[in-house]
Amino acid sequence: MAFYPSSEISKNVARMLLDSGCVQVRKEEPFRLPSGWASPVYMDCRRLISFPAARRELVKQGLDLLRQRGCLDGIQSIVGAEASGIAFAAWMADELELPLQYVRKQTRGIGHGSQMVGVTPQASRVLLVDDMVAAGTSKVNFLRAITSAGAGVKDLFVIFDYGTFPVEALLAPFGVALHALATWTDVLAVGRDSGHLDAGAVAEIEAFLANSAQWSSVHGGISDMKPVV
Repeated sequence: MAFYPSSEISKNVARMLLDSGCVQVRKEEPFRLPSGWASPVYMDCRRLISFPAARRELVKQGLDLLRQRGCLDGIQSIVGAEASGIAFAAWMADELELPLQYVRKQTRGIGHGSQMVGVTPQASRVLLVDDMVAAGTSKVNFLRAITSAGAGVKDLFVIFDYGTFPVEALLAPFGVALHALATWTDVLAVGRDSGHLDAGAVAEIEAFLANSAQWSSVHGGISDMKPVV
């Protein structure tokens, strides 16, 4: 399942994303996501590390959401996803005074070649943190690595969730719940009302949100995601 804060908080987050220049729209050539999906919009959350006030507020709202859901109870460490999730994981771990690890996208030929970096106690429960989730395929890779390292994870936190592709179906086999502060629906509402998005961008995003799988297929992307094996 996916969990979000109140509409007011999500719209405030969407405004920060727009003000920070994280929202990119292409009306002609779509973005090609690594998973194979095509999208007219892309969220570049990597920019957020350069905005101290915004990142502090996002960390606060993230921890508030996780506390409300009881997700921090029993957590023994925070794991950041390479590369964009590491900074937010570090800030959250610092606030909670918890150990930090990060999980690589792939193993490295150094030492034992583990994808996990840092001290990961066996049978520990961890929180996985990343900046955003679009299709969720990279998160499956991270979850497998965490499990292989002997840790357990029940919750994934991201600043932004596309809210369009079947992420929950990919996470379900791992028993992991998704927690996010905003989606494209929030960005569309705020961008339309504030003037951050012009009429053409609004129309393109509305069409995408109405049926993202069909939009992707028509624009050269995939229309369905293969199940996790």
